[in-house]
Amino acid sequence: MKNILVTGCGGAPTLSFTRSLRDSDPDGKRFRLIGLDCDKYTIHRNECDISYICPPAKDKLYIDFLLEIISKEKIDFIHTQPEIEVYVVGANRDKLVNAGCKLFMPKQETIEILRDKFKSYLVWNEKGIKVPRNIIIRNEDDLKLAFNEFGNEIWIRETIGAAGKGSLSRPTYALALAWINSRSGWGHTVAAEFLTTKTTTWQSIWKDGALVVGQGRERLYWEMSNRAQSGVTGVTGTGKISNDSNLADLAIKCIKSVDEKPNGIFSVDFTYDKNGVPNPTEINIGKFFTTHHFITRAGCNMPEIFVELAFDEYRGDFGTINPCKNDLYWIRGMDKQPKLVAGENIEKKEATYREIYSKLQK
Repeated sequence: MKNILVTGCGGAPTLSFTRSLRDSDPDGKRFRLIGLDCDKYTIHRNECDISYICPPAKDKLYIDFLLEIISKEKIDFIHTQPEIEVYVVGANRDKLVNAGCKLFMPKQETIEILRDKFKSYLVWNEKGIKVPRNIIIRNEDDLKLAFNEFGNEIWIRETIGAAGKGSLSRPTYALALAWINSRSGWGHTVAAEFLTTKTTTWQSIWKDGALVVGQGRERLYWEMSNRAQSGVTGVTGTGKISNDSNLADLAIKCIKSVDEKPNGIFSVDFTYDKNGVPNPTEINIGKFFTTHHFITRAGCNMPEIFVELAFDEYRGDFGTINPCKNDLYWIRGMDKQPKLVAGENIEKKEATYREIYSKLQK
């Protein structure tokens, strides 16, 4: 029995992780799950065996709190899903490892680059990977430059943060100015050319520079997209398995351009331009994308593989690319359990609808 500590335990990303481990351990003999969450309400959504409220990752006692739980619960391994906790835990990994707790993470230099969207842009641009031009917005002159460069087709977002943090889609100059001022965003906001709404993520696990497994997933739309100016809510509505081998090759190139010896989880986000070319926009570093339980249910349990690798117990293949069956959909919504649906079932419903509608037109 391994004692696994997970952070952000009441959030959807960590629920995907814990559900995947439960799927691999239906009798509860392999894993005991211990959860931490800094929110006194969301913690009650967790599905761990035991849970604790913890301070936010930026709190000066956060690491001390982790060490206390590691000692109290005899933690064998810790996994973090929230981006800020990946960063803070990674920066303090020696303290945690010295306390007897295993970690399986990219090196800190890689985390530092990839959590910052402008730094990752600079690397990819230098390596000749197609990316939309990014302009860092340090002052109003930079903002004017960006509008002169991109015109109305402009996309604005903060350099650090997940779920479309600080994003605006094709705003006016006045709105962008007021927005950045209201968020004190000068110096950590970027502007780029607006691409399209088509997005895909290629999620992968690496061990000491070797690819273990990677799988693509296309996002068909953002749930509640009409509630955000940018249309990006960070909540995937429906996802679809994507087995594009060219995209996988590009994702691998994006990862290795930043880290020649990747280790841990690298999830590459792509947005397609108007010519249908995927452009990398960021890499979710050290964490799985929110809906990774979809990949588990589609046939590839990455959290199980991840934990086995951490304990040097993995006996599966390396270099596996897009193992999941094509034409599977993961349909999600607020206050609803996700549904795994085959494409043929979606088509059958549509065919019945068309048949009835056509009959009524006659």
